[in-house]
Amino acid sequence: MNHMLCSVSGIQNKDQKTQIKNSLKKIEGVGEVGVNLATGTLDIKYNDPATEGDIKNRIENTGFQIVYE
Repeated sequence: MNHMLCSVSGIQNKDQKTQIKNSLKKIEGVGEVGVNLATGTLDIKYNDPATEGDIKNRIENTGFQIVYE
């Protein structure tokens, strides 16, 4: 299982948390999705055919922005 941890801006409440979790779980291969509102991070576990690129695109298409440091 692959693991991806990323910081995301714009997740401010439980509704947005649910929105992004549901959106990511629609990607075939995505297993667990953890959202930490306090730190603004996503902890995603996935297998093929899901890719890191698919996940990043879905996050941004859902209206959130990945914070690159």
